[in-house]
Amino acid sequence: MVTPVLLENPLRQGLFSDRVPPPCSLVIYGASGDLTARKLVPALFDLYQKHLLPTSFSLIGISRSKISDDEFKQRLKESLKKTEPQLSDALWNSFSQNFHYMAGGYDDAKTYQALSKVLDDMDKDNGTAGNRIYYLSTPPEVFEDIISNLGAAGLSKEDKGFSRIVIEKPFGRDLDSAKELNLKVREVFQEHQIYRIDHYLGKETVQNLLVMRFANSIFEPIWDRRHVDHVQITASEELGVGSRAGYYESSGILRDMFQNHLFQVMCLIAMEPPVAYDADAIRNEKLKILKSIRPFDTHALDNWAVRGQYGPGYLEGAKVPGYRQEEGVNPKSITPTYAALKIFLDTWRWHGVPFLLRSGKRLPKRATEVAIQFKEPPNLLFKTNVGGLSPNVLVVRIQPDEGITLKFETKVPGMSMEARTVNMDFSYGSSFAEGTSEAYERLLLDCMLGDATLFIRGDEAEAAWGALMPVLTQWETTEPAGDFPNYEAGSWGPVAADRMLEKPWRKWRRL
Repeated sequence: MVTPVLLENPLRQGLFSDRVPPPCSLVIYGASGDLTARKLVPALFDLYQKHLLPTSFSLIGISRSKISDDEFKQRLKESLKKTEPQLSDALWNSFSQNFHYMAGGYDDAKTYQALSKVLDDMDKDNGTAGNRIYYLSTPPEVFEDIISNLGAAGLSKEDKGFSRIVIEKPFGRDLDSAKELNLKVREVFQEHQIYRIDHYLGKETVQNLLVMRFANSIFEPIWDRRHVDHVQITASEELGVGSRAGYYESSGILRDMFQNHLFQVMCLIAMEPPVAYDADAIRNEKLKILKSIRPFDTHALDNWAVRGQYGPGYLEGAKVPGYRQEEGVNPKSITPTYAALKIFLDTWRWHGVPFLLRSGKRLPKRATEVAIQFKEPPNLLFKTNVGGLSPNVLVVRIQPDEGITLKFETKVPGMSMEARTVNMDFSYGSSFAEGTSEAYERLLLDCMLGDATLFIRGDEAEAAWGALMPVLTQWETTEPAGDFPNYEAGSWGPVAADRMLEKPWRKWRRL
């Protein structure tokens, strides 16, 4: 067990004093939706409790729902009490005193004229200093309406303070739409004002990939093709499509998980050391990785990409329906709920090392991890009681049970020279007094501070779509081979994904 030296609460030591952002107003489009109540407001509340929210802060919610300020705040309060059952009226009132709500159409110029007046009033009455953040928590089809109307109303200008826009995923649904959206948003905002959010990058353990790699000299000498056999990145979910059938039927697993989350994690594992810890230096290195992805061979795509869809099965002893039986799903749907990709990066460091990415719904457990499997020693001197030695594996657990495990061989006590696999384990929960922050908490704070390090740049988004398009295009224009659905709910996916690994010593991890 790794046991670090524990500090006192860093807030009491003033270590976070440089992380308190300047005064600002946060405008949330789609404020009556699930994301605002379930993620954004709880994240803001956590920042408030840690004294990391500006003293002069206003929140203006906008959506089409015709509700009052009081109704808006009451909905948010009820939702927050699900995670904060001890929330007192006094604390809530103090936190939400400058929350406001506006009903209006996203394509109605009058909405933006009214918003401009409200923001000016906040500057005068609450000292928000002309600093504005516009958060698009809406369906993608209204992004362009909101962006163009913000521009027409002059709300993107930075003549009084900063003006930033946060765009939720998905950023486009393919390469052409991502390019078009980039053009539209850049007509109104400059690149330094645009924050394309991927909440995976706000997870504590994803950020720890950078620290683990570049703050420890022991890893760098072995972090390459000479020592690493392959890398597995897994994001598995127990849940089915649930109430998201409408969205999922038009997106599928590649758009939902690969183009953003898994590709971004792969970039952090594979990138070269940046020249500095700043936004452009890190994003420049990630872009190089995305551009180095070897094009998929569409004439033999099954060797590189496997798709799946869950059928009926059992999870935790309970029978669950297949994807085609879920409410709102086409009974003949070929939408993939599972995908596995074998990716090669044509770089000096990683030439010939497969990066094996997989994600799926209705798998046996919810887990996200990165596993770096190292090559075997050239000469096996020692025996084990189960045959050959197990390879060394470095595992970064992103969720749940966040931490890092190193698997290695050691001698079994006794008279014989026998080896056995053991784990060296670091756990966030047992090693630090402070709990890990929620992803949106960190990302909202960074946006207020103007730190775009954990956000995606426009050329990154386009490069990720460009790499994925051959697979997307072929899957959407051809019927799946063989039976579909092709894996039972509660299993680890289609057997074709096992065959894709080629080498007998490469096996998908059973998490």
